[in-house]
Amino acid sequence: MNVDTRYMAMALSLGRRGWGRTWPNPAVGCVIVNGGRVVGRGWTQPGGRPHAEPLALAQAADRARGADVYVTLEPCAHHGQTPPCAQALIDAGVARVVIAAQDPDPRVNGRGQQMLRDAGIAVETGVLESRALDDNAGFFARVELDRPFVTLKLASSFDGRIATGTGESKWITGPDARRFVHALRARHDAVMVGGGTARKDDPSLTVRDLGVASQPARVVVSRRLDLPLLSTLARTAKDTPVIVCHGHDADATLIKTWQDLGATLLPCAATGGQLDARDILRQLAMHGLTRVFCEGGSALAASLIEADLVDVLVGFTAGVVIGAEGLPSVGALGVNRLAQAARFDLVQSHPVGGDVAHIWRRGMQG
Repeated sequence: MNVDTRYMAMALSLGRRGWGRTWPNPAVGCVIVNGGRVVGRGWTQPGGRPHAEPLALAQAADRARGADVYVTLEPCAHHGQTPPCAQALIDAGVARVVIAAQDPDPRVNGRGQQMLRDAGIAVETGVLESRALDDNAGFFARVELDRPFVTLKLASSFDGRIATGTGESKWITGPDARRFVHALRARHDAVMVGGGTARKDDPSLTVRDLGVASQPARVVVSRRLDLPLLSTLARTAKDTPVIVCHGHDADATLIKTWQDLGATLLPCAATGGQLDARDILRQLAMHGLTRVFCEGGSALAASLIEADLVDVLVGFTAGVVIGAEGLPSVGALGVNRLAQAARFDLVQSHPVGGDVAHIWRRGMQG
């Protein structure tokens, strides 16, 4: 590992501290090095401000002059709530800026690099770029695809069931797997479930027992807004954000009631009697979300898979067999030939307590 790679790896690790807390902004890390010593470090703070670069510059103070700066995403070049980070680096007198990935935001997209070069600062790009693209895949998806990055979690029996024929589902997987799920929730901007899951399980969708300071938003997809008004989500909407995606034909009284409870209501288009998965994600992206962790149920999982909107599958498989009368983890997809089936590539697989966790990434179709 050469010097640039080593310091960029440090910047990437700092950036990950912001996962799930910086939306709508990317989670960026910055390291400032002068004379072979780290003199400043920073990462994007909750809510997206302050950015990583000004925090690192404040820590470095006068030692930033003539220093090398390692930043995981191109410094911004536009005036928003704060001045451009590229200008802050110029004003600090840094000598060299090493950038992992270019910012696709049309307000930046090469302009930050050009500002630095025009000021006589050496700029190098592409150091650990693939890792930077992975780390901020949600931000890139929101800017380039008009949707958040989607992780779909499926916890099921060995034969792919999420409940018995009578609807019993707690607990198919063990406590270690459930703790793992809480850690995954903490790395996303929001946790999403369908209306059926919200009605049946009365979930809180929060991160528990990990000592986290902030919580992901909770998203419920319910066309008719027929959700219990005394549920945990309803009672806690003013404490932790609740976003309800509903149809344009939802009852106006229910919309007003949920708004009064503290929820954010997002009207979404419907197709064939169900909310359109693409428009759901489009509306969530417009709201600022970059990384969504979907926990089902089976109908919502099917709609996301059918629309080719799942980027990562996270599976937890328990050593229990329920049988054909159990509820399948994914609803009907209308697949008649294997060539039509969604394909995912295995990334890793390992035991978690008495269960098996397996992570898959979107693969080539066919």
